[in-house]
Amino acid sequence: MGRDSGEGKALLETDELLFRGDFRARVALRDISGVEARRGLLTITWPGGTLALSLGDAAEKWAETIRNPKSVVEKLGVKPGLKVALLAGFDAAFHRDVAKALGAKPQARAGKGCDLVFAMFSRPGDEARLAKLVPAIEPAGGVWAVYPKGRRELSEDTLRAAGKRAGLVDVKVVRFSPALGALKLVIPKAKRKS
Repeated sequence: MGRDSGEGKALLETDELLFRGDFRARVALRDISGVEARRGLLTITWPGGTLALSLGDAAEKWAETIRNPKSVVEKLGVKPGLKVALLAGFDAAFHRDVAKALGAKPQARAGKGCDLVFAMFSRPGDEARLAKLVPAIEPAGGVWAVYPKGRRELSEDTLRAAGKRAGLVDVKVVRFSPALGALKLVIPKAKRKS
């Protein structure tokens, strides 16, 4: 980048690209005006200059992700044919996005046989509800626990611990919004009954 060069770690986040190493760079994806991948080198242009990252085989994939970012609903794995329960606490826009992705209205209750259950956890102690959601999911299904960011008393870690007590393991974290995170919890493969 400019006169700086060196080794480090590059991260492609939901809304920014980060480089940490011999120098640092933070580029908001919305500010990128040009992206090119050629022979393992990803080159991006934005108002702050040009950044070239040697990513090998990942360069083209990163370029495609920057050009065509997935929506939150796509990252959460919502697609047609799934049985999805969307419990209380989510705004109307998220309800519309889920319904559009499904091609049908999501359920308002977590009944048996759900592929995905979305539950909002907003107060300390809410995480105890995870155990009640386990019987609602299919063996290969999951619970998306959505929580406020930046709170020690109710966090990704407290939800992960509550999930473990309920017999679940975490497999994915998604930035749900600037203020909310989402943790996907599933039944461990060894314990799934078909």
